[in-house]
Amino acid sequence: MKPYPLLTPDAQLDLRGTPCPMNFVRTKLRLEKMSPSALLEVWLDAGEPIEQVPDSLTMAGYHVEKITDCTGYFSLLVRCPSTAQ
Repeated sequence: MKPYPLLTPDAQLDLRGTPCPMNFVRTKLRLEKMSPSALLEVWLDAGEPIEQVPDSLTMAGYHVEKITDCTGYFSLLVRCPSTAQ
């Protein structure tokens, strides 16, 4: 069995309309409550949020698996580390 066979999120967080850096802070707090290897889908606005949040999450030790350009917002799939940070 593959470790991550599907990109089905374990939880979803709608942060459209949330300014930087609060969207990063809220995403990180939600990820910290999730199980190791869990997948979180985050909805972010275009512009600064989608430009800044993925890089900030990567620097914080999370794995950004997929970014999808939806009409009017972006969907970001972020994987929790498999071991505690």
